[in-house]
Amino acid sequence: MSTDTSQTSSSFRFRDITKMFGGGQSKLRQFGILGSLIVILALFQLLTFIYKGTGLTLSPENLINVVNQYSYILILAIGMVMVIIMGHIDLSVGSVAAFTGIIVAKSMSEWNLPWPLAIALGVGVGIVVGAWQGFWVAYVGVPAFIVTLAGMLFFRGANQFIGQSTTIPVPPEFRVIGSGYLPELAVPLNFNVLTMVLALLGVAWIVFWEIRTRGVQKRMGSASAPLWVSVIKVVLISAVILVAGWLFATGRPGTSFPVSGIILLVLVIVYSFVTNNTVFGRHIYAVGGNRQASRLSGVKDRWVDFFVMMNMSVLAALAGMIYVARAAASGPQDGNGWELDAIASVFIGGAAVSGGIGTVIGSIIGGLVMAFLNNGLALMGAGADVVSMIKGLVLLFAVAVDVWNKQQGRPSLTGFILRRFTSGDTPAVPPLTPNQTYETPAVDKTSGK
Repeated sequence: MSTDTSQTSSSFRFRDITKMFGGGQSKLRQFGILGSLIVILALFQLLTFIYKGTGLTLSPENLINVVNQYSYILILAIGMVMVIIMGHIDLSVGSVAAFTGIIVAKSMSEWNLPWPLAIALGVGVGIVVGAWQGFWVAYVGVPAFIVTLAGMLFFRGANQFIGQSTTIPVPPEFRVIGSGYLPELAVPLNFNVLTMVLALLGVAWIVFWEIRTRGVQKRMGSASAPLWVSVIKVVLISAVILVAGWLFATGRPGTSFPVSGIILLVLVIVYSFVTNNTVFGRHIYAVGGNRQASRLSGVKDRWVDFFVMMNMSVLAALAGMIYVARAAASGPQDGNGWELDAIASVFIGGAAVSGGIGTVIGSIIGGLVMAFLNNGLALMGAGADVVSMIKGLVLLFAVAVDVWNKQQGRPSLTGFILRRFTSGDTPAVPPLTPNQTYETPAVDKTSGK
């Protein structure tokens, strides 16, 4: 009598390692990008140790600086991945951020608006701008590329018109959201207690979520990863969280985990839940994967288009306020090039050019790749011209790999490598001759499988 051991086998199989990251196409791409991030961190840590005398990349001061410098780009990437999954693009985010920043700065410096109301005003500006652009995309049918290109020009000009191309400062209370840190507690310890508490909460959440996931899989009778995979996954992620927490907690006096990082973490959790666990999130993937099929299934694709575009502008407004708070003033050049960094983060993080595939976590990882690449090159003394050229090559290579593997009928380069390691688990496939092709099975873009 044959027995299905897929759920109970405890023997080692290389493909089980991929289950630490979900095992789907999108997750496998994240696996590869996560490896790239680790390589970049290790490389620049080694290079700075050799040429600078000490490893600078993973120093507490540098990690805090990276979070402060790139948190607003990562916030933009959260919204941009939803736009790109839908098959759209948003070129206006930098200009919308600058437009919001100048209004918020003016409201506090000239209209004497309290900073909480100024933040609410900024969010309101994002909603109005997003509704305007969403209307043209969803209900008039103008391509998002054109609508947001027009928005990029209009709101850039509006920023300079309202601010008269001058710099407008913001009060110290407002600056906390961009340059503040978790406060110190009156305890005789040489590290920031709240930062370590935050790290411990992160570990507790990882443990809880893994136990919950395995419990749900067991109740549903679906296959789950071997127990050793879950244990290693939890241990590795927990170790990374605790080490990172310790580095942030032991920086120079007066610093700890940045407030902008807290805002980013909250948004990542919320939007990951929305895209993965809500009906609306599934509708985003459905419309991006096959608009006609989703429309026939009853999905209100125009409403999804409208909300995704509006949401992008709200996050752009928030990113603009965080940047202005960190810079202590709003200026006419704020937001230049932000849309390019956000788009690059999403594509490097595994989103498909054709839409329908992408994740919030993948985009954050892609954004961190760009952030530490910029940071590492700056630590090594590279000029802005070299940094720009390398970033362009990285983006081109990431998208080229995705396109090439789709043309070959493979989910990703990582998936190709993993199949070589797991060839014993699947039937052997004869090599292609120059005039042969294999039929590629249909891809469900909503799940990445």
